[in-house]
Amino acid sequence: MKNNDRNGAVALLFHLLFMGFILAPLVVVCLVAFTPNDFLSIPTRHFSLRWFISLWGDDDFTSAFKTSLLLGVCSATLSSALALPAAMGLARYRFPGRDTINAFLLSPLMIPPVVLGIAFLRLFTLINMGGSFASLVACHALLIFPYALRLIMAGFADQAGQSGEAEHAARSLGAGRWTTFRRITLPMIVPGLVGGWVLAFINSFDELTATIFVAAPATITLPVRIYMSMAETVDPMVAAVSTAIIALTLVAMLVLDRIYGLNKVLVGNH
Repeated sequence: MKNNDRNGAVALLFHLLFMGFILAPLVVVCLVAFTPNDFLSIPTRHFSLRWFISLWGDDDFTSAFKTSLLLGVCSATLSSALALPAAMGLARYRFPGRDTINAFLLSPLMIPPVVLGIAFLRLFTLINMGGSFASLVACHALLIFPYALRLIMAGFADQAGQSGEAEHAARSLGAGRWTTFRRITLPMIVPGLVGGWVLAFINSFDELTATIFVAAPATITLPVRIYMSMAETVDPMVAAVSTAIIALTLVAMLVLDRIYGLNKVLVGNH
């Protein structure tokens, strides 16, 4: 009994140290965002909102944030729409070449983003799409496609038995294929579909390496803007941007948890 208690205390201490190691950089960034000074420093006497006020009035950062938000929504929606039929075929059917197709669809994870960025730059230049918003959506949709595919496939796998029986019952009662999919299959895989969309959106919103090659002055995303700002000068405004993103992410996760439940979105538990 004592041995179990000692192991429990050691495990708890290890997890606390690990969480502290992970969260420490985020805490430092959030503290620096409230500094009243003109340089990076942790406030010791009083906190200030001057850098958040400056951020709100900075047209470059607000425009980049809107671009990243719209780009994330469009690319995540497109990748999820393409991943849905692919996931259904790969999860439900066994056929020659299935593993090869699965590996091919997941291949963007194995190719360095800088290589994909250069390839997309060359491709979009040849077809006169360089610097357009559509080219950014296409680039991000390919990069985040594997994330949506894996979670949607997991959603099909979790509901394999239930959805098969329900679909068979619906078809035996006269429902067509589209009606069966819309009324039976789709509601059952919502956790995987939503989880895939959320994960794809997060990766699109955070993507930097390939975006540098594809973006134009009119389509600069927030990560690219942060990178450009840090290349020119380092001031607490970058920390303010990071803190705002962290806060928005936390709020979004809390709202999602209240409305639907994070366990259903990320794990698929009902």
